[in-house]
Amino acid sequence: MKKVYYLKTCNTCVRILKELNLSSEFILQDIKKEPITVKQLDEMHALSGNYQSLFSKRSKLYKEMGLKDQVLEERDFKNYILEHYTFLSRPVIIVDNEIFIGNSQKTVDAVKTKIS
Repeated sequence: MKKVYYLKTCNTCVRILKELNLSSEFILQDIKKEPITVKQLDEMHALSGNYQSLFSKRSKLYKEMGLKDQVLEERDFKNYILEHYTFLSRPVIIVDNEIFIGNSQKTVDAVKTKIS
């Protein structure tokens, strides 16, 4: 599987997609227009090993809801990600059975290496 979960309105996601110049084999899913399903999140979890790594602590809602002051468990991370798209760390790129999460240069470089 070659898939990208991203946010079309996120300038960073758009920049990374341009930088990667992905082939047409990749399926792009704008998580605002087409929210992730439980099955999709479970697939990401199986590849990443936990929901916390998929969870964005940069989300505006994370601060607004006071979540930074709470101790969150795996089920909490899963539920928040399913509740609102901004809680998913973006982009999430899946290439075969490998997952790349977030927008760090290290992650982008790892994707480039994988797809080249």
